[in-house]
Formats: sequence, C-alpha cells, structure tokens
Amino acid sequence: MLRIIKKPEPSKQQLVAIKITAVILAFVASTVFILSLGHNPFSVYFSMLEGCFGSLYRFNETVIKTIPLAITSLGILIAFKMKFWNIGGEGQILMGAFLASFFALKFPSMPMALLMPLMIVAGMVGGGLWALIPAFFKARLGTNETLFTLMMNYIALQWVTYLQYGPWKDPNALGFPKIPNFSSNAVLPSVLGIHAGWIICLLFIAGIYVFMKYSKKGFEISVIGESETTALYAGMNVKKITLIAIFMSGALCGLAGMIQASAVSNTLSIEIAGGVGYTAIIVAWLSGLSAPIILLVSFLFATLVQGGAYIQTAFQIPQSAAQILQGMILIFVLGSEFFSKYKIDIKKEKPSDNEDGARTA
Repeated sequence: MLRIIKKPEPSKQQLVAIKITAVILAFVASTVFILSLGHNPFSVYFSMLEGCFGSLYRFNETVIKTIPLAITSLGILIAFKMKFWNIGGEGQILMGAFLASFFALKFPSMPMALLMPLMIVAGMVGGGLWALIPAFFKARLGTNETLFTLMMNYIALQWVTYLQYGPWKDPNALGFPKIPNFSSNAVLPSVLGIHAGWIICLLFIAGIYVFMKYSKKGFEISVIGESETTALYAGMNVKKITLIAIFMSGALCGLAGMIQASAVSNTLSIEIAGGVGYTAIIVAWLSGLSAPIILLVSFLFATLVQGGAYIQTAFQIPQSAAQILQGMILIFVLGSEFFSKYKIDIKKEKPSDNEDGARTA
C-alpha cells in the first residue's frame, strides 16, 4: 500500500540535493526525448544557450522576457503571502494594459514626461481595481478567490478582444483586427539597449523585498497568511489589509501589462499577457515567495522560453516539441517541491487473522 507522509522540515543541504537531483533527472528525460526526435542532445542544449546568450540581441531578448514575468510574480507573491490564491494575473495584466492604452491613444500628443507617468499609474490602477473585485467578494461573502480570479481572466480577455475587433480597431489597418500603434511619446525609452522596464523591475524587486521584510504592512500581511485568527486577536483589520494587499498585487500585474503594451507591442492586443500571468504563479511558488529569488527564477524561465524558441528555428523542431521539452523540465523541478515536503511510504499489508488461521491449519 502506498502512503504519502509529510516529512520534517528539510535542511538547506537536503533542499539543494533534491533540487540538483531534479535538474539531473530533467536533463536525462529531456535527453531521451531529444534522441527520440533524432537530434544530438548536446547540440540542442548548446543551441539553447546560444539562443539566449549567443549575441547581445539574444541576451536582450531574454532580459525583455524576464521583465514582465518578474513584475507579475512580485504581485502574485503579495497575494500568496496572505494565502489569497490569485490566479488572475493574466486578466490583471490585460486590464492594466487596457487602461494605460486608453491614455496613450486618447492623448498621443501629450509630452512623454507627463504621459509616461500617467500610463504607469493608469496601468497599476487598472490591474489593481480588477483584482479588487474578487477580493471584495472574498472579504464580504467568503467566495472562492481561486475560481473567481480565474474566471476574471476570461472576462478581461473578451473585453480586449471586443476593443480590438470593435471600437478601437484601426481604420487604416485594411480590415485587419488591430488597435492603432502608440505615438512615440507613449513608448518606454531604451536604456543600454533594453527598454526602461528593466529599471522599473529592479526598483520594484528591491521595494517589495523591503516592504515585505521591514514594513508594518508587510508584517501584517504575513501574519494574516500564517493565521487569520492570530491577526484578529492582535487587533488587525483583516478585511482592510486584505483589500490593500490584493490591490497592490493586481497593481503590479497591471504594471507589467502597461510595460508590455508600451515597450514591446507598442499597442494593445489580446496577445499582451501571453500566458505570463499563469507562469508567474509557478515562478512565485518556486522562489519560495522571496522577491530577490523571483528575479533569478524569472530569468531562468525566460532562458528556457528564449532557448526553446531558438531551437525551433535551428533544428526545425515543431513548436509543440519545444513546449514538451520545457514542460518536462518544469515537471521535474516542480516535482522536487513535492518530494522536499513529502515522502512515499510503501507498506506491506499484514495478512488478515483468517489467513493466519488458514496457514496455521
């Protein structure tokens, strides 16, 4: 009989050993998969690294993929710290991008010094308000935030789709469903060859780390996550803190949407989020809800995505095969989380009394 048993808290050395074992197993499984496709695994691995770091352009692309993932993961971190399972990062990214795009399209001639801060604030407000809806119902009626935030993703997607195919459709796009591009005033400038989103990302990584570790509000969020009863006993206004924290969570996701719309797409589209909201959940979880580690894990994920895209071209590997490769690596890494907390016990069933009696007889 198989039983899943919770293990004592592992030491740091044991955690490192489990992670290393997971990575080795992931490479072994990936090697077998690549061999089944008829390719040399070492060439494929080398090409993945080459696709990420082979030139300054490829490195920049890897960093550009890291930025929205890291910022969205920071938003997920705040919600998860208080055991509010925010699965709605995807929708919050879209709504942040939508509100930022509203000002970009309505005021294209506004000076960049005014328009850019306005878009940043609008993006954060858009994502924050979208996250507040499930938080409000959770605080008032005790609704399930996991399903609520997930459903909100589809509403946000349909809203942007409506805009793209309807009232915001570019009349000069020859019938193609596309929203007009932003003016140059609404596009984030580049710094060292990469859009300025990387500076915003680093500032928020440091800011959220300090906020969660040293601020009173960060402490209250952690206490509510550990025990709501304790928070109530200590006199904390749990509902108010919950609403503030979830607004911050959605605001960070909305900021990621604003950056994607302004600096990467230069317009609003249904592809703005691109699954980042879902991937950020994995990143936040793997990082142990630590802001500095989120940056590292986001970069590793971006490397995986960028390298996977490169080998599609280099080896003519179908996109689905590249995604399977990424998925296999993720399964082993995520599986290591399970084995760091639980173990599988195989217990032999004892023979019943009747069987003993029969054997004795």
